[in-house]
Amino acid sequence: MTLLGNTTIIVVSWLDPQLHTPMYFFLSNLSFLDLCYTTSVGPQILVNIHSTRKTIPWASCVAQLYISLSLGCTECLLLAVMAYDRYAAVCRPLHYMTIMSRRLCLQMAATAWLCGFGNSLLQTSLTLRLPRCGRNRVDHFICELPALLKLSCVDTSANEVELLASAVIFLAMPLGLILVSYGYIVAAVLRIRSAKGRLKAFNTCASHLAVVSLFYGTAISMYLQPPSSYSQDRGKIISLFYTMVTPMLNPLIYTLRNKDVHGALRKVLGKNPTAQGT
Repeated sequence: MTLLGNTTIIVVSWLDPQLHTPMYFFLSNLSFLDLCYTTSVGPQILVNIHSTRKTIPWASCVAQLYISLSLGCTECLLLAVMAYDRYAAVCRPLHYMTIMSRRLCLQMAATAWLCGFGNSLLQTSLTLRLPRCGRNRVDHFICELPALLKLSCVDTSANEVELLASAVIFLAMPLGLILVSYGYIVAAVLRIRSAKGRLKAFNTCASHLAVVSLFYGTAISMYLQPPSSYSQDRGKIISLFYTMVTPMLNPLIYTLRNKDVHGALRKVLGKNPTAQGT
């Protein structure tokens, strides 16, 4: 479902010229990110679920940690960028296309990806430098940062402080920007006189708000706490939710009430039989 839903959004956004807008550009980035997220951890989880000997090579564990952490940080920033896009669309509609120029969209998307992968490189390097003293049992479904810190046999206070600072930068600050953006959006919507206009403005933001709630709610409960107080059982459920469940739900959230995507899907599906017939 994750592969089908996110691939569909990317293909439809690319094929339909009416969806060549900043909103669908960022949505395609989010769908590609979700595809990478699921494929980086999903196969190994499925293998271990059906295996009696649940193992992962150390190199694969490191790669999984780096990639999943990179994508998680990138998604935090990308959701904040999408909130700014919605702010520009609702609060500055006449200047929207000028504000959200193609160059700015590319710059913001590139910045989100580069910052996410750069921060992950730092976090992964600091974690790998910790001695494990023979400990090689990860009490988790995936190789995640809090679970790997538990393997260390030395004091990890410095790593915990650094991880908390990173969580503030990549979780709390983007969430604050999202809340500020939606504060302006709510104020602008309330000034709209017609009920139909208010409903239309709300519908453009409802899907993004749902995705933000799903992702940030689970990620904050996971990373905005000291790893020393990290609960293994709760951490397993939370990490499965934002690595497997959220990427599956995102395409459904964005397409169920989206008339533009529905229309684009009908166009794309309607063209295929004609092409085959000729």
